[in-house]
Amino acid sequence: MDLNGILSQLESANEEDAETLLHRYSEEVTMTFFLPDYLVIQKLCQNVLTVLGRQVRPSCQKTCLETLRILSRDKRVLGPVATREGMLVLTGLAMLRTGQEGEDKQETAQDALQSEEEKRVVVEALKCLCNVVYNSAAAQQVCVDIQLVHGLCASLRFARTWQHEVGLFILRLFFLLSALRPDVRGILRKDCHAVRLLTEVLEHTLDVHWVGTYEAAQPEPQALPLPTENNERAMEALKAMFNLTLSESRNEDNHQFRLLAAILRHLLMLKTETEEKTEEVHSHTVNLLNNLPASCLDVLIDVPVQGGVEEYGGKNLEAVQVLLDFMERRIDKGSNYKEGLTPVLSLLTEGSRCHREIRRYIKTQVLPPLKDVKNRPEVGTTIRNKLVRLMTHVDMGVKQTAAEFLFVLCKESVDNLLKYTGYGNAAGLLVARGLLAGGRGETEYSEDEDSDTDEYKSAKPFINPITGHVEEPMPNPVEEMTEEQKEYEAEKLANMFDKLSRQNVIRPMGVRPDGTLAPLEETLICRPEENSDTDSD
Repeated sequence: MDLNGILSQLESANEEDAETLLHRYSEEVTMTFFLPDYLVIQKLCQNVLTVLGRQVRPSCQKTCLETLRILSRDKRVLGPVATREGMLVLTGLAMLRTGQEGEDKQETAQDALQSEEEKRVVVEALKCLCNVVYNSAAAQQVCVDIQLVHGLCASLRFARTWQHEVGLFILRLFFLLSALRPDVRGILRKDCHAVRLLTEVLEHTLDVHWVGTYEAAQPEPQALPLPTENNERAMEALKAMFNLTLSESRNEDNHQFRLLAAILRHLLMLKTETEEKTEEVHSHTVNLLNNLPASCLDVLIDVPVQGGVEEYGGKNLEAVQVLLDFMERRIDKGSNYKEGLTPVLSLLTEGSRCHREIRRYIKTQVLPPLKDVKNRPEVGTTIRNKLVRLMTHVDMGVKQTAAEFLFVLCKESVDNLLKYTGYGNAAGLLVARGLLAGGRGETEYSEDEDSDTDEYKSAKPFINPITGHVEEPMPNPVEEMTEEQKEYEAEKLANMFDKLSRQNVIRPMGVRPDGTLAPLEETLICRPEENSDTDSD
């Protein structure tokens, strides 16, 4: 369609004609992400906002917003939208109140939605806001100026009444603002209490039932998987929470973090409708657990009502096993280790460092007592073999994280680490920590000792400390030679040395009178003061 023709017609069109024009145009460009004639498209954006500023019927509003959503994919055309006036139009259609006074009006605004068309208008407006905020720094600043975060947090208070897509895009907009504007995070945490609000959203979305202060009821074995819609909202909430719980906020509210850890444990135990979605939600859960203080991770294993294993002090290690399984699947993928594997390795490392039961359990799974020492530590299909291979990975971050994990499982004892990995694989970590000569790290661990198997004890004197395994004896190359062959090889070797010495590759050495080594010719020079048998008169 001719853009100039659309522009001229929009200026005088009634709402029905405008709706028809924009619907036809949207159908043509729906799969386009980079629009030509962006100056003309800017004018189209302005005209669409003008139409939205009128009192038009919901179907016309929806069509205008669909067009604006498509246009907002191109950041070059967002000038008219990324203004205070443009953003206020969109937030009004999204039923988001701005400023602190909006918190009291939010429930009324959401309840005012009656028809399906009105709900679609709200969803389309939220989608537009997500695109505009993502693509425009000016729009992000306008959101700060109009205090949009207060309206978003007010919406979180009524999450139980959300229609799915409305909730999904409110959470996505929350995530985008908290990710792109770090200065907003402090306002969200301290002024809006967003960590508590998002925790309540997760609690409702996952249908958590509490049986203890920090213990959620175990999902029934025959329970249905988490519905797709709930899973999608939960992941958006987890991403938003991740932004709010970065390192600077770790000491704010220990109770709130422990409550969140209990919900995350519950989430680890849930299944979704597909394995891929389960893997994805577990990935977001791991990322968020990494942001919590390590002291809160005991909530993952301390579930008195469900009970645990007496061997590990009555602790329940099911969630830790889920994390181990997740880690091994990420290793087996063989790609994207930096983003996919290092977070769970870091989480298990910190959990093992701070909590004895977690470390003991993980060690039994990852580093069981050694029996077979005939193969190199990096050869094989066990989880230990896979982790040892990562100790020499080309990516420095992956290599260091894997090595640190194994080192902590060995209670930061160099001797224990070398037993499981060999000196060659562990050299990088030992150099970095200044422990090439042996010793221990700085963290103090319990005094329980590891017992070696009889197989390991009998093989220990024959283990090559560099490779970490018992090497097959090398055959003697001269055993099967005749005397003539030995004489020939000896003569050949002598000729090679002679040739190298003539090329000054090998220089004959002698000893000076003071006992030091020097080239032979220097030691044969006669010095007058050392060889004077006659007077020089």
